[in-house]
Amino acid sequence: MEKLTQQSKMNTRLLIFPAPFQGHVTPMIHLANLLYYKGFSITVIQSTYNALNPTSFSHFTFRLLDDGLLEAYAKCPPPNSFKVLADMNDNCSEPFKDCISQIMKEAGAADQERVACLIMDPMWRFAGTVANSFNLPRIALRTGSLSTYVVYNSLPLLREEGYFPLDEKKLNDPLLEFPPLKLKDLPSEEHHDLLTCALREINTARGMICNTFEDLEDAAIARLRKTFPCPIFSVGPLHKHVPASKVSIWKEDQTAIDWLNTRAPNSVLYVSFGSVAAMTEDEFNEVAWGLANSKQPFLWVVRPGLIQGSENYMLPNGFEEIVSKRGHVVKWAPQQRVLSHTAVGGFWTHGGWNSTLESICEGVPMLCLPFFGDQSMNARFVSEKWKIGLQLERGMKRDEIEKAIRKLMVEEEGKEMRSRIACLKEKSEACLMEDHSSYKSLNMLTNYILEL
Repeated sequence: MEKLTQQSKMNTRLLIFPAPFQGHVTPMIHLANLLYYKGFSITVIQSTYNALNPTSFSHFTFRLLDDGLLEAYAKCPPPNSFKVLADMNDNCSEPFKDCISQIMKEAGAADQERVACLIMDPMWRFAGTVANSFNLPRIALRTGSLSTYVVYNSLPLLREEGYFPLDEKKLNDPLLEFPPLKLKDLPSEEHHDLLTCALREINTARGMICNTFEDLEDAAIARLRKTFPCPIFSVGPLHKHVPASKVSIWKEDQTAIDWLNTRAPNSVLYVSFGSVAAMTEDEFNEVAWGLANSKQPFLWVVRPGLIQGSENYMLPNGFEEIVSKRGHVVKWAPQQRVLSHTAVGGFWTHGGWNSTLESICEGVPMLCLPFFGDQSMNARFVSEKWKIGLQLERGMKRDEIEKAIRKLMVEEEGKEMRSRIACLKEKSEACLMEDHSSYKSLNMLTNYILEL
């Protein structure tokens, strides 16, 4: 990565404001690293909830917002990420305003660096209003796919056409406006207000940065560029631009890599359902026995909170004896290193966008078990549009899970998926090369920021 000269950098500082969830922090910090290597100074504004350790990023300046959650959740963990986000949006507006005020005063007093813009996660519903009060330009980072953004942006139209409330008897019907989606892939109505706020923050920003690439979502990108009022910069895959950095909120268990080093190429199924999703104890046991009965080697991430209502877990009786050394269970894994390991031949994921994109970039076909949000739509694209994985359903029994695992890992259908995703992997690498789509989009973003 070629860094800008001091002259072209123009002493420019960018403010970065991620939402404090792993799926949002990861692309934002990758973007911050990328822009740092392009010559910008970076200030990361973060909440106390899930705060990153600043010592891991000595090249950034950090500002901490008191979100009021540490005391509130000291004895009672939050029920879900939506509750956390709602509480932070209620608590953080004034602290954020004070933070921006202090940063702008310091910049003015020093008379050296100008603050060019705020790059924010649109889940913060107050950030746009605060930035506008300081005449601070803002750009939104879309941390999910652009295809799902197109659907979210069309929710008012879908509501007018009578899709909501969803008819339980028609959930498997196709969503004709957005093939290959089905009605059950649409977001729950209880989250529409949150999505509306996020869409407003994006649609009123001075631009949108997207963690995707042209060859993966060309139709969605082309569609949005015709209607979106500001520039769209498809600069993904973000994690592939610059050397990897530790952006994990959770402590990574490096024994995962040691164990993978003992396994044969393409033999291991990596299983991780992300940092937020939770399943029932019955679902957990069916997953465990499906893995055991598949006879395939597996690396399984079982983090605290994976089972609803419990911070701990207990593997089923007899499970460890049956899987013996064929399975390895960790609380959290260095996912990018795992997916790039030669031993990994499949990824059982919740279908979050980061996980989906990381799997594509390493050419690893997927089993997708979506839980909420955009995961169901991502899973449908993986299974039916790109045909690089299989979509599973909540509540599946162990025999169905076993069959799906074997189909992905050892049967002909899985080999065909592996071939298709290998082609996408090549395209994800090519887009970063000079004069290709993401490379050019990144240069356009850099110039755009310097002109703000």
